[in-house]
Amino acid sequence: MSQTITPELRAWIVQQAQAGCTPESVLQAMRQAGWDEDVALAAMEQTLQEHLATLPAAPVAPARPYLALQGAPRALDAGDRVVSVIATLRRPRLAVLGNVLSEEECAALIALAEPRLKRSRTVQTRTGGEELNADRTSDGMFFRRGETPLIQRIEARLSRLVHWPVEHGEGLQVLRYRPGAQYKPHYDYFDPTAPGTARITARGGQRVATLVMYLNEPVRGGGTTFPDVGLEVLPQRGCAVFFAYDHPDPSTLTLHGGAPVLEGEKWVATKWLREREFTP
Repeated sequence: MSQTITPELRAWIVQQAQAGCTPESVLQAMRQAGWDEDVALAAMEQTLQEHLATLPAAPVAPARPYLALQGAPRALDAGDRVVSVIATLRRPRLAVLGNVLSEEECAALIALAEPRLKRSRTVQTRTGGEELNADRTSDGMFFRRGETPLIQRIEARLSRLVHWPVEHGEGLQVLRYRPGAQYKPHYDYFDPTAPGTARITARGGQRVATLVMYLNEPVRGGGTTFPDVGLEVLPQRGCAVFFAYDHPDPSTLTLHGGAPVLEGEKWVATKWLREREFTP
């Protein structure tokens, strides 16, 4: 005796799916009600495919932070500010940006950070902790995410600019480089082969992009260098360099460093972005 897939049966299958029932449990219920297994399977597959086709497509989240550079725009909308595009590279994924911070914001960040500065440390990937490193001779501090209205405003701006949630960012770090201070070339992502990386990435996954914002202009030196591509970005107050790395590997060409300051001081604010929500 043939069995007919009725509108009532279709509605019941959809109700079970919306209630969170597993396909196995729905199939078992249909068999117990006398349905042939092949007919039941066909009814479930056809009904659920047709139901899914009627649902609105879910928004697709970007896989990595990015700048909307299609069509070579001269400026980008950052919400409360229009950011200018000064230069771009495809490899590495890099852009030099202007007007990211106002002069007043730069001065305020320096004033808030200066009393809290300590000798900068680097991540110890062997253990997942931190250590003093002769390759990095700056002084620095971290703001908590959303710590002040100024920090909240800047974080919201950066989030809109690079299409990445505020919650996926580490706290804003401010650094001061005195004459002679530098940060030798390094990668910002965590070495996936190091024993301490699992502990570090448990708090938000890998780093996937970096924004370095310049808060002042040293008289000489202090550029951000990218040795693999022969690029040096000279500090200009309010400007920034953004670069992203799709995977933690030197092939991203994101080896970079802070050249020694030859005269004056250099102040920067750095924002590192993670794969997932970062928990301090």
